[in-house]
Amino acid sequence: MLVKVFSACVQGLQAMTVTIEVNAKRGLQFLLVGLPDNAVKESYGRIAAAIENSGYKFPSRAFTINLAPADVRKEGSGFDLPMAIGILATENHVEIERLERYMMVGELSLDGSVMPVKGALPIAIKAREMGYEGLFVPEQNAREAAVVNNLHVFGVNHINQVVAHLNGLHIVEPTEVDTRAEFYAQQTHFSFDFAEVKGQTQVKRALEIAAAGGHNLIMIGPPGSGKSMLAKRLPGILPPLTLRESLETTQVHSVAGILPSTCSLIAQRPFRAPHHTISPVALVGGGQNAQPGEISLAHNGVLFLDELPEFPRGVLEVMRQPLEDRTITISRAKYNITYPASFMFVASMNPCPCGYYGDPNHQCVCTPGQIQRYMNKISGPLLDRIDIQCEIQAVPFAALSEMEPGEPSEKIRERVIKARQIQEVRFKDFNGIHCNAQMTERMLHQFAEPDAASLDMLRMAMERLKLSARAYSRILKVARTIADLDNSENVQSQHIAEAIGYRNLDRGDWAERGI
Repeated sequence: MLVKVFSACVQGLQAMTVTIEVNAKRGLQFLLVGLPDNAVKESYGRIAAAIENSGYKFPSRAFTINLAPADVRKEGSGFDLPMAIGILATENHVEIERLERYMMVGELSLDGSVMPVKGALPIAIKAREMGYEGLFVPEQNAREAAVVNNLHVFGVNHINQVVAHLNGLHIVEPTEVDTRAEFYAQQTHFSFDFAEVKGQTQVKRALEIAAAGGHNLIMIGPPGSGKSMLAKRLPGILPPLTLRESLETTQVHSVAGILPSTCSLIAQRPFRAPHHTISPVALVGGGQNAQPGEISLAHNGVLFLDELPEFPRGVLEVMRQPLEDRTITISRAKYNITYPASFMFVASMNPCPCGYYGDPNHQCVCTPGQIQRYMNKISGPLLDRIDIQCEIQAVPFAALSEMEPGEPSEKIRERVIKARQIQEVRFKDFNGIHCNAQMTERMLHQFAEPDAASLDMLRMAMERLKLSARAYSRILKVARTIADLDNSENVQSQHIAEAIGYRNLDRGDWAERGI
């Protein structure tokens, strides 16, 4: 007897339909074909125990199970549920005619419970695309899958619920999610606020400019000056996610298996802050079973690297291409996968190994050679992709003791949103360009061309401060954003002057002059 059950597997951020063909005949053999990995091969023990402990007798027959298409590797434990349903169907415990209307995915516990899986959202998108009436998923994955409309998503806790539904004995109610209501309700709740930050007016201004133009930023300052505290508050002033961006971000987190069971859509921009011991694979993605890395988990949000020089140089260098292309393609012998990686790169670092170079309150014990070697841990090509370089000093006691709160994130965010709206209108005819940081050289001449006075100022600054040639376009991009914050149609000399002040690490004599 042959039974077909439909499931799916995830490749990158896309799902592919998998047809599970269960053939039963005389004998006692269990044969699983179709390029299963070890997790799929081990499913026999879980399925047999789950069926026995759910009130059925495991059939004393020979089973051949094919996972089609047979030339694509199948990974994970999500095929347990459909294979078990297929085996039960061969014994007439399930109405076979109804199986073709549903897709199902789920891992089985030994007592028949259905356990959560990764990638429920892209699987739900695929089920709707293929025209299935409904999708059975573990209850913990039901909310993320239910954001897909025109598809009945059934969250189940036990295999018996699936059997009862397919036989019409007890219908499982589909999970309903008001996507838009939940999405907009969660957009304005942030754990951190700039009102809690005392002093640091210049750094707040730099972060506002970075948020308004989507610019990458690095903060250089002594320990305890507030670099990490300021970075954590950056998502609170970024423009809110659109529904399209939210769906993209949720898909990445769903595939990685880190989406909370109570979450349907990610409504706030992600903030990822990996430790400096991270490996290149964990940062960009990949591995034996391909998974998105930190740069993809930060898609449409912020990737914060604290103590940047402490990261191995090889780890930092793998970010150069994603920072430019905003995607990462991982090529291995067994797969070739592209993940999105459009994020704001924010970093912090001390100015020297001891951390107190240029600090008026502490004595630096580092030699010029040690400082130079410390700074050289960050390569020129990586530094070239950072638009704003901001110096930060420890807050004096007088500012810390002030009782009056600073400017709240809400007000800063309003200015940022207005600047982004100007950029949306400016770049409406350019595909893939959404903010000033993404402008090409040709677009710089069109939208950020300085006047004669500004050009003279820029030339003088590059000669006197020994700025590198690569700083030229970065200064123009930042100046364009400052002009947008001022609601100025043209880039003026004061905008250029402020942008020049954010290129301190490009000074050829930075390590000799100090901060």
